[in-house]
Amino acid sequence: MSQRHVVPASLMKKHINRLGVRTASAIAAMVLVANAAWALEPFKVQDIRVEGLQRVEPGTIFASMPLRVGDDYNDEKGAAAIRALFGLGLFKDVRLEAAGNVLVVVVEERPTIADVEFAGTKEFDKEALKKSMRDVGLTEGRPYDKALTDRAEQELKRQYINKSLYGAEVVTTVTPIERNRVNLTFTVVEGEPARIKEVRIVGNKAFSESTLKGLFNQNTGGWLSWYTKSDRYSRAKLNADLETLRSYYLQRGYLEFRVDSTQVAISPDKQDISIVVNVTEGERFVVSGVKLEGNYLGREDEFKSLVTIRPGEPYNADQVTETTKAFSEYFGRFGFAFAHIEAVPDIDRENNRVALILQAEPGRRAYVRRINVSGNNRTRDEVIRREFRQYEASWYDGEKIRLSRDRVDRLGYFTEVGIETQEVPGSPDQVDLVINVVEKPTGSLQLGAGFSSAEKVALSFSIKQENVFGSGNYLGVEVNTSKYRRTLVFSTTDPYFTQDGVSRTLDFYYRTDKPYEEQGGNYQLVTSGASIRFGVPFSETDTVFFGGGLEQTKIKAGTNIPAAYLAYADTYGDSSNSIPLTIGWSRDDRDSALAPNSGRYQRLNSEWSVAGDARYMRANYQYQQYIPLDKRFTVAFNGELGYGKGMNGRPFPVFKNFYSGGLGSVRGFEQGTLGPRDVTGSSLGGPKKVTLNAELMVPFPGAGNDRTLRIFTFADVGNVYGENDTVRFNDMRASAGVGLSWISPLGPLRLAYAQPVRKFAGDRIQKLQFQIGTSF
Repeated sequence: MSQRHVVPASLMKKHINRLGVRTASAIAAMVLVANAAWALEPFKVQDIRVEGLQRVEPGTIFASMPLRVGDDYNDEKGAAAIRALFGLGLFKDVRLEAAGNVLVVVVEERPTIADVEFAGTKEFDKEALKKSMRDVGLTEGRPYDKALTDRAEQELKRQYINKSLYGAEVVTTVTPIERNRVNLTFTVVEGEPARIKEVRIVGNKAFSESTLKGLFNQNTGGWLSWYTKSDRYSRAKLNADLETLRSYYLQRGYLEFRVDSTQVAISPDKQDISIVVNVTEGERFVVSGVKLEGNYLGREDEFKSLVTIRPGEPYNADQVTETTKAFSEYFGRFGFAFAHIEAVPDIDRENNRVALILQAEPGRRAYVRRINVSGNNRTRDEVIRREFRQYEASWYDGEKIRLSRDRVDRLGYFTEVGIETQEVPGSPDQVDLVINVVEKPTGSLQLGAGFSSAEKVALSFSIKQENVFGSGNYLGVEVNTSKYRRTLVFSTTDPYFTQDGVSRTLDFYYRTDKPYEEQGGNYQLVTSGASIRFGVPFSETDTVFFGGGLEQTKIKAGTNIPAAYLAYADTYGDSSNSIPLTIGWSRDDRDSALAPNSGRYQRLNSEWSVAGDARYMRANYQYQQYIPLDKRFTVAFNGELGYGKGMNGRPFPVFKNFYSGGLGSVRGFEQGTLGPRDVTGSSLGGPKKVTLNAELMVPFPGAGNDRTLRIFTFADVGNVYGENDTVRFNDMRASAGVGLSWISPLGPLRLAYAQPVRKFAGDRIQKLQFQIGTSF
């Protein structure tokens, strides 16, 4: 599969004679040189002279030799000097000579590497390959080592085999150049990857072969194989598929299922791979009973309530694992960090029944000695530690540790959060906790866009940093460059304004709304203001917000101004001031803020204008629920209700209306265009809003460990209503479609393609909507 050649050939031959032979017979050379050294008669060394050096400093020779001026030279010291110099790895040849009482050290240096290059590599990044070579010593300025080069070549071939490129050829070119240097070039002919032609499962009886093959990630390919590479063989992936197969049987009562053997064959041309899996299903067993044995701290009834294994049903390994995990976590709540729980099956093969005995040994109660944080290169330790509810020098509490992990994950700064429990050597009653995090870019330069017949392309722009300088503070600037709806918002949040976790948010904003071109007109609605909010945590998941602000809204009259705006301006003037007070509440027990799979999120925001020209009350409630169907599929529900009402006999301000349509509400319709309209066709929004969303989410095929990359199907229903309108389901718009969401290397990405399934005349349709950004 590979060969080795050197350019030019005549020079390479000389090079091999000088380098290869001596390197390959290093031991023989040392023996010969040692014999030459031993032939010297003992004498007192009056001086040491070094010959043959080109780049190596003489000091390196003198520092390595066990001989000094004034020492008596003998055979033993001469041999030791030669071994020490060869051990440096810098010389091809070393010998000792005597010129009177002067010891002459004659060396021949190894050539050094001038450059390392790769040609023909498509599967691997060249810079990454160079880095790997540097790590093993093949880099500029280092001595050339043929054995090391051979190992690097073999490792490169092995990496190509892991990529199913069995026919890849690697040619290493060693080119001598001036000043005793060489250039190394690894030339690769990758060829075509070997593809899985056939997958067979032999020995199955209970389930069809097609059903079982459908469990495998590796297969003969499909329309997404260009991305997932599912038709490329990998031993690691095959092992994972075999575990999936084993789990499938163990979940359905086949307690003694086993994989007998696997055969992987490759065609002579190294292009096709066949996989055969031989299995023995065994009999199907039903659970006859569950029994607890061992030390359960006198809480047997509490532990029994955690048992998910159901007698009378087929044996299910997942239920057994879930039960033992629940037992372990419950022991952890009482400080037993290393409780041992084992499910021992008592098999009755005559009746195909199995009784499970859950044996428990809690071990010694432990307390946490130290909590260490790892992986936070940007985020400060205190930002993570202040979310912990398990404290150092306190009893180990598994529930508090789980809560701490969830709180850190909900920060949204990390793609992965894990906690590892480590025993303290010599102290069986102590443990250390290590929280491992993988940081994600928390700053984003975001661009949003939507296509429509009205604006063609509407753009929005924002710069946000959710974790400024690793402090946990939020800083954001948002700019909407829409031709008809422009926004400038500056916002900053300190989540720990006080040590008790009271947050403070400052907002400054400026918005301008103009009519669409087909509506005509040149009026403007300009809103500017500032607000301050504080968030007070009342429990681990509940926070109450309160604050106040100042706001001014100007209605700049022009042609075709909506009658609602004109009426409001005629009654209260074209400049309206208000002092709104805000109070809100939120509860968040989701398992992750980045890519939630389970849990619930709720928030209630209310606004009450107590002074100024505009007097009103405005409230908004949102509910989200995430339900995992299995390890892959998650169902998400979102509901949002909005209500506003004018106070003190004044109407609800038209510029405080709710809007619906587009991403975040009812997809498939232009952003903010649903609900009441003026006689000119302008979307006015309304003081009543209803939005209902449902999504079925699944990881994108081939996404690997990237849990943020998901595809989903969705259904949306919603609308906004006027102050005197009755909320009726028949008036609601509805849509359905598919989408993709991803925290990509370029920033957050969300794309949706929706088809309106309930629409009315005059509705503005926008089927494709997306948002993409770049992170820093």
